[in-house]
Amino acid sequence: MKDNKTENEGSDKKNKKRNPLDEFGAHVEKIAIKTAESLRKVVDKALSSRNTVLTIRVNDDCNEKLNMLVEAGLFKSRSESAAFLIQEGIGVQKEIFTKITGKLKKMEKIREELKTIVKNEMDKSAKESSKKTTGEKK
Repeated sequence: MKDNKTENEGSDKKNKKRNPLDEFGAHVEKIAIKTAESLRKVVDKALSSRNTVLTIRVNDDCNEKLNMLVEAGLFKSRSESAAFLIQEGIGVQKEIFTKITGKLKKMEKIREELKTIVKNEMDKSAKESSKKTTGEKK
């Protein structure tokens, strides 16, 4: 009987090790830990270069989501969570910012051209005015 009991204990240990559900759970836990570590690295990177202070207003839904991220322990504050989400949003919309950058460069070129036109016209007017003043004195 003793041998039978020892044999059962040995098979119980093998069953625990081979239980697919336990193996799956352990695998999910490892993935969760790696995901959390990866997310923390991304968050740390996003927050490391924060040097500008903004005051923003958000609606109740956004505030709730920011609070959720803090309560989940992903961020220390709503400010951190907002900074992260802003950076991620900008990254996702990279293409639109590339287009905007191109248009802004064109606008700056046009502004410089307009400044040159106005300066040239003002210089021209000043010279003409100077000639008239000089001509009237003679």
